[in-house]
Amino acid sequence: MRRVLVQEEDFDLAAEASRLESTGAGAVVTFTGIVRDIEGGLRHMELEHYPGMTLKALESHAESACERWPLSGVTIIHRYGKLAPGARIMMVGTASAHRVAAFEAAEFLMDWLKSRAPFWKKEVTADGAEWVAAKDEDEAALDRW
Repeated sequence: MRRVLVQEEDFDLAAEASRLESTGAGAVVTFTGIVRDIEGGLRHMELEHYPGMTLKALESHAESACERWPLSGVTIIHRYGKLAPGARIMMVGTASAHRVAAFEAAEFLMDWLKSRAPFWKKEVTADGAEWVAAKDEDEAALDRW
């Protein structure tokens, strides 16, 4: 089962985990990213993307994870639009017969999403708006894969 969604609306984490559990896996790993506040000053984050390009890139990366690990399921959900602090921004889920494959595949997907997924993020505070640049440590995390 491969499920990749790029959407504006929120998602149900429990329902998504249940879908992965239904694959007959012995291990399910999920990670949910939350919009974090910037010292109490973030009004909201805005995420932009090019719909066709973004979905294709995420689907390709999910396929790469399935080729590298014996997965029975992969879920990637990434939101776009205007998101308030505390809102879910994305989810990665992996299912496999064994935990090591599920954890490694989830980390692989997360490292790529954090630094290479085609989204543009802008943080809006009382002082204005600023585009978020990729961090060196996020880029470095890709080296292990």
